[in-house]
Amino acid sequence: MAITEAVENYLETILILSQKQPDVHAIDICSYLGYSRPTVSIVLKKMKDDGLVKVDNDNHITLTEKGKDVAEHIYDRHTILSEFFMLLGVGRDQAAEDACKIEHDISDETFTLLKALYYRLAAEADNK
Repeated sequence: MAITEAVENYLETILILSQKQPDVHAIDICSYLGYSRPTVSIVLKKMKDDGLVKVDNDNHITLTEKGKDVAEHIYDRHTILSEFFMLLGVGRDQAAEDACKIEHDISDETFTLLKALYYRLAAEADNK
């Protein structure tokens, strides 16, 4: 399975949920993303087959190292983009929505430069 935008969203969701609760189950992903159980089950099976997630005997879902790397990469983009947009004056909800649209498509080069700009502007704002 290619790591598509949809797969990135699933991995990011598992990462976020695992930071909020001790165990992640398919139903948690369904609730978070608003998807049906059969849809989530199909994608989870493919992600498991591709070595992105593990599912234990109690149906606890965890990220493999490969899955965690992808999840952290996309979550970093989401976080920085959201914070950057809020620094510009965009409201929290709109900033998060816009970040979700951009985080999958922005190039590494552009994101790296934008991230550096964000940190510079945030530091300047803190010093005022």
